[in-house]
Parts: sequence; structure tokens; C-alpha cells
Amino acid sequence: MILDICLSPALYPFYKKENDTVIVVDIFRACTTICTAFANGASAIIPVADIEEAKRYKSQGYPVGAERNTKKCDFADFGNSPFDYTREKVEGKEIVFTTTNGTYAIEQSRGCKTLLIGAFLNIDALAKKCIEIGERTVIICAGWNNRVNIEDTLFGGAFAEKLLIENPVNFDSDAVKIALQLWQSAKHDPLNYIKDTEHYQRLIDNKAEGDASFCLQQNTINLVPYYDRVEEKLKID
Repeated sequence: MILDICLSPALYPFYKKENDTVIVVDIFRACTTICTAFANGASAIIPVADIEEAKRYKSQGYPVGAERNTKKCDFADFGNSPFDYTREKVEGKEIVFTTTNGTYAIEQSRGCKTLLIGAFLNIDALAKKCIEIGERTVIICAGWNNRVNIEDTLFGGAFAEKLLIENPVNFDSDAVKIALQLWQSAKHDPLNYIKDTEHYQRLIDNKAEGDASFCLQQNTINLVPYYDRVEEKLKID
């Protein structure tokens, strides 16, 4: 198996190859929130990169989750906190979803062969799925406004470590080694490790500090959302 990590969506054109399995990762918080919504019974999630498109869906009666710069958008039913997406609010519903970084990364990569959503919450299920698929796998870190961040890079390292335990893996670039070394430094206390990072401070500034510890939990969810290119929706089997 071949693994690579793209540390920013802006770099994806330099990593893209035919038949790739792509994992989009936005730990704080879009991909964690997507996994949580599905775990609580959402039937599908429609990712959109543009606020105006989300507003059009809203006018058609869809429930909408929308966030920019860590803040819930005024017109939206939900923000980008996983705690917004309770079973009482999302079960059986198709939800339109737009965020600062995560849905942009999905937009950039949705032409790949297989697009999966990754988070610490589903990391083991995700590793198993990628081993079953057996294709070259590229993690795209959503980052922050096309810049590299630590929390998504840590996930890439944690995922690489999982694969190494289960399966022979070839690393396709130095980015995997960077992420793996970062994770090995942080893994005994990842929450404490990220407390001086940019995005953790944004969560504090927006009274969402509690989201961080939730987003760093491992294996609380046994499902892997994927992008259905025909329906242009995220779904689960």
C-alpha cells in the first residue's frame, strides 16, 4: 500500500494521481462534525463550498450547517460544532454543510476515484477501509485558509502509524515522515500538545474550547462517510 499526505488543499494538484483514494481531514472541526452527524442518524450531507449556495438550499427547506472563521453563520440552523448535531436534530435528515476549510477541501478533491472523510473519531474504521480498497491513499489536510496546521498533520501521522501496524506501507513523500514524527511527539497527550496552536486559540476565542477534546477522541465511531459523485452527497453504507 502507498500513503501520502498533502498538508494543504493548495498543494493537492502536486499530489493528485489517477485512481487515488483521498481522505479529507479537518479535525477542528468539519470532518469530526460530519462523522458525528452520521453517527446521530443523518441520512446524507450535501457539502457546498459557497455561502450563497448554502442559502439557496436553505430557501428550499433544507437544514443547513454553515460556519465561517469559526463562527456560525446567521442564516444557518447549525454551526460547525459536533455538539450542534444531536440525534434529535439530525436523525433521518439531509443536511447542507459549508465551512471555512473542510468543505473547500472536499470541493477541491471530489474528482478523485474514492473520497472518504476522516477524523480521529473513526480512525480505525478508516484504516481498515483503506486497506480493503488497496489503492494509493492520499490524506488531504484541510488546514486553515490553505495554510498548514498542526491538528490535521497530527491525524496524518496517527493514520500512518495505524497502517504501519496493520499492513506494509510505502510512503510517497517526506510529508508522511514529517507527520509521523509530529504524532510520535504528541500522541501521549495530544490535547496538551495543541494548546498553543492557532486554531485552538480560535476555539477559545469563540467559546468552543470543549470541542477540541471531543475532536481528539479516537474510535468512538465505527463508520466511514464517502462522497457519492452521482448524487453529490456524503453518505454512509
